[in-house]
Amino acid sequence: MATYTIELSTAENKALGVVALSQNDWIQNAVKERCRIAIEEIVAAEVQRKLAAGESITGSKEDIVNAAQIESAAERQARFEAEAAALAAGQNETNTNV
Repeated sequence: MATYTIELSTAENKALGVVALSQNDWIQNAVKERCRIAIEEIVAAEVQRKLAAGESITGSKEDIVNAAQIESAAERQARFEAEAAALAAGQNETNTNV
């Protein structure tokens, strides 16, 4: 299990208090809801992948997510940046050979 801590300025805390009865409850709900959506997306993708591969689907949603070979947002961003750099290098090479 992971624990995260955030800091709000006095103004941010006051502003959040205008739209939320409890700032902490609102923050918890927002994060939990985003996680729920991501879990649903991962499970749906894994079910489709397993069906296409003829594999059995077992376990809870948490089990499926924990077992899934998925790329994190940070890993995906690093891959995109590497691909963009490689493409740019290839284009620079092509431009210098012309």
